[in-house]
Amino acid sequence: MLSYRAFNNTDPPRVAALWRSRAGQPGLVQPVSADLFEQFVFGKLYFDYEGLILAFDDDRPVGFAHAAFGPSEKWDRIATDTGVICVVVVRPDCAEAEVAEGLVERSEAYLSRHGAKVVYGGAAAPQSPFYLGLYGGSQLPGVLDSDVVARDLYRSRGYEEIDRTFLFRRRLGDFRPLVDRYQVQFRRRMIVDVKMDPPARNWWEACITCDFDVTRFEVTQRGDHTVLASATYRRMEPTSHSDPGRVAGLLDLSVAPSHRRQGLATFLLGESFRQLGRQGVSNVEAQATQQNPPGVGLCRKLGMEPKDEGIVFRKAGGS
Repeated sequence: MLSYRAFNNTDPPRVAALWRSRAGQPGLVQPVSADLFEQFVFGKLYFDYEGLILAFDDDRPVGFAHAAFGPSEKWDRIATDTGVICVVVVRPDCAEAEVAEGLVERSEAYLSRHGAKVVYGGAAAPQSPFYLGLYGGSQLPGVLDSDVVARDLYRSRGYEEIDRTFLFRRRLGDFRPLVDRYQVQFRRRMIVDVKMDPPARNWWEACITCDFDVTRFEVTQRGDHTVLASATYRRMEPTSHSDPGRVAGLLDLSVAPSHRRQGLATFLLGESFRQLGRQGVSNVEAQATQQNPPGVGLCRKLGMEPKDEGIVFRKAGGS
């Protein structure tokens, strides 16, 4: 008989074992341990025991789901008007659909009790409070296409597909920056500064990236310290499921509005790829959404190859 309850202090080994039961499922980093979950999930300042719900078939753990909240508009606190069901993990040797249904239903109820007006199915920035480094790629992708149980469940419960995420990867061994007259001009006029473990730009970024080695590349014009573009990467191993070797994941890319659509992003990523390769990084991963065609085009322009896709689901009302 199925039963459900909130997380307690004895559950970390159960959660890790449930995750390991899905070994071979794309997007779920393996192997994992209770200590790894403590680092990336349970140790977060805003972790709420009631938001992580476990399912049992008699006394046997058969699944868990984790509901939480995203950041405020000022990135300085949690905002409970928008909720997200970060992950739904169910053992493959049980009634998967039934277990997942019960988990999502209780997750929605938890979010609604705390004031959520909108609920996202699957974590994707900025609604990404947990599981960076454990699910997806360089960033959280929503629900991967290969995550059939969660994908089908959200659709059956009235969630709308509002965006699609494309995960890209490139080997750096044979990478060469693009060369055209614009790129040559940038190299003459611009400087790329490298900052190791830069200070977080806001509270939310500090919470999300505190568990990773972070490198930021910034473009400034010679003789001027104004940052015109920046690219931030996180070190992905040892929790990367990519090819062996050091892996860097692109967390964010920004270009000043006055310098967009001039090739500066191409220049910055090309220079950062080159420098990462010199530092011994063998692969780089990035992510772009369907609603960001320039970002998708940039990844392809730099020779990045698609490795997976994700779906961002959303439901008004949370029930």
